[in-house]
Amino acid sequence: MTTPLLVFDLDGTLLETAPDLVGTLNEILAGECLQPIPYETAKTYIGQGAKMLLEKGFAANNQPLAGDRADTLFSLFLTSYEARIARETHPFPGLLDALDQLAQEGWAFAVCTNKLEHLARLLLDELDLSARFIAITGGDTFSQKKPHPDHLLKTIELAGSTPDKAIMVGDSRSDIDAAKAANVPVIAVDFGYTPVPVSELGPDLVISQFSQIHAAIKSIGLR
Repeated sequence: MTTPLLVFDLDGTLLETAPDLVGTLNEILAGECLQPIPYETAKTYIGQGAKMLLEKGFAANNQPLAGDRADTLFSLFLTSYEARIARETHPFPGLLDALDQLAQEGWAFAVCTNKLEHLARLLLDELDLSARFIAITGGDTFSQKKPHPDHLLKTIELAGSTPDKAIMVGDSRSDIDAAKAANVPVIAVDFGYTPVPVSELGPDLVISQFSQIHAAIKSIGLR
């Protein structure tokens, strides 16, 4: 019998990573004599990987970022972020209790994030969470990343489950679009980093805290 699987996004879903990501972004911008991005604005840039975060930071300063300079600063961003990866990052309230309850009921868990896989693993290691997930995939694990459905589908396969026994949990358009394209139900959290309210993106259900996830899963059911 296939184990039911919850597949989680990482940034803005499982973990409040914005303080360290935005801090790294503004550190790079300061080094380029550019203006920092206000925290609440910069949070909405998160979700499509570090390269996009950096590009949006430069775009907000009306500065292009391309070619060799883009590659150099991207490498610098990754090095700087890795050095502070869990300085302020923490699980969202109620997450650990929810995972404990769902694990007792037979659910398995995976992570499907557009963050580079080695950074996702390092972060989860630093927070002593890696052992909770039977699969952890990043934006560079496969040839495609979210919102392409293959990222989600291959994560489900790697976790030993099937799409009809899986539910995606995320905070952004890329999560929701990937789940829809993969024909996998999706629960959206409304405390993440999307610039558009998740309720407008067409998830099956929206939750505002992890204490609500159990009821949401029961409401969706599995095929």
